[in-house]
Amino acid sequence: MTFISFLFSLFVAAVVLLIVDKLNVGLKVGGLVNAMVSALAISVTGSIVMWFLGLFSITIGGGFLAAIVFLIVAAVILMLAAKVMPGLEVSGFGGAAISAIAIGVVYWLLEWFAGLFA
Repeated sequence: MTFISFLFSLFVAAVVLLIVDKLNVGLKVGGLVNAMVSALAISVTGSIVMWFLGLFSITIGGGFLAAIVFLIVAAVILMLAAKVMPGLEVSGFGGAAISAIAIGVVYWLLEWFAGLFA
């Protein structure tokens, strides 16, 4: 991945966070710069959590159970990132879970929309 593609991915992640912020589902981000730093914090926190799970040989397969596990992990990651990122606020575990679902749906919609022009 080049640096430009990394910055573009970070920008897209920040826009997704801003969209979810506007949906008022339990996630608050203050502005584009804060959203970019929050996206980076979420990414780093997520990588650390997945690395930690790998240390204990915890693998997540596919199917409905995996979706539930990924939802819980994503909600925990949002809550951890909110602890280290001053401008990121999450309204408890329920808000984090709903926000994680919303982030996934917004990413899916963006990929679907981009696929229309490919």
